[in-house]
Amino acid sequence: MRAWCEEEFSRQGIAFRPRQANMGLSRLRGTVRGLHFQCAPALEAKLVRCTRGSLFDVVLDLRPDSPTYLSWQGAYLTADNGHMLLVPEGCAHGCQAMEDDTEFHYMASAMYSPGHARGVRHDDPAFGIDWPLPVTLVSEQDRRWPLIEASRAGSEEHTHGE
Repeated sequence: MRAWCEEEFSRQGIAFRPRQANMGLSRLRGTVRGLHFQCAPALEAKLVRCTRGSLFDVVLDLRPDSPTYLSWQGAYLTADNGHMLLVPEGCAHGCQAMEDDTEFHYMASAMYSPGHARGVRHDDPAFGIDWPLPVTLVSEQDRRWPLIEASRAGSEEHTHGE
């Protein structure tokens, strides 16, 4: 299985060039990670693949000029189906483990930049994300991300991770 091919992406009009590869592991079924993104000038696209178990993977459009602004799409990624999900720059990414000990691999088009790392809440009613399982675990960091209204207000008291 080819995990990534610049030539194939280019033929599809996708300009994605990985600069960093990361792994994640969710021990418990129902765990939600995200929704994460990096702000300018460290915008990043991600290519996500499940390597063990199964995930419900979500892309949330946070690009104000996009016709799909604040809408989301989800896909089931499993170790067996080999599907991958591309998260464009300006979009947030989150996922839910559908099985215990679910592992995923993702490549990012930009290096991780702690000063530009941002997020929004997985349970923000403005998005209405329909997670397939009851949420069993969310990290402290991810529980503290602001609701989108607070995030758009740009208040320093609502930024996180700086």
